[in-house]
Amino acid sequence: MTAALLTGAPLAGRVAVVTGASSGIGAATALRLAELGANVAVLARRKDRLDELTASIGAAGGTAIALPVDVTGRQSVNDTADQVAERLGTADLVVNNAGVQLISPIIDLRQDDWQHQIDLNITGVMNVLGAFLPHLTTAAEAGRPADLITTSSIAATRILEKFSVYSGTKAYISHLTRLLRVELGPRNIRVATIEPGMVDTELPSHVTDPDASALMEALLTEITILPTAQAV
Repeated sequence: MTAALLTGAPLAGRVAVVTGASSGIGAATALRLAELGANVAVLARRKDRLDELTASIGAAGGTAIALPVDVTGRQSVNDTADQVAERLGTADLVVNNAGVQLISPIIDLRQDDWQHQIDLNITGVMNVLGAFLPHLTTAAEAGRPADLITTSSIAATRILEKFSVYSGTKAYISHLTRLLRVELGPRNIRVATIEPGMVDTELPSHVTDPDASALMEALLTEITILPTAQAV
């Protein structure tokens, strides 16, 4: 059985925002959305990475702008939302993807790591939601598609040793999505979350606990590379 891929430009005319776009899932998502015709604003802290990404999108014929921002700063994210409106228009597709994974035994009391994950994985997500929900509401009220997609993790539901704080932040996101769907669905804003399993990105490199690092490296070696899907 062959998976079908979207082709053409079904997202033409849409304005997409992707956070955590400097690498991994965020960067790949931004590239794909631009390939499908969306004008994309890419957000992350690392300006050099964002500039490389927008250059790649431009070289492929797409449109993208780089907006460096730390999503843990509420006012900075609000200002960035204003820049998106000024430069691209009202955002109608928001991929709330920024996050960090710092795995360690809870008894190690790495409270700085706990707080960093809470700040980025929860507070950052809420800051982006607060800044761009008015965009999505405007789009929906105008009869346009409006989509809010948040990146959670399979860790939101699986019981994994040493993942306590990270898993807790992702469980927050997954349940938040269910609650937002109740409130925003009637307003014609589509709400979804994705819960990836192990993905070969730089995220595991942030882990400092040797045992947890070894576990994640072992899991990566077990990833089965799926055959390239053919477009239909």
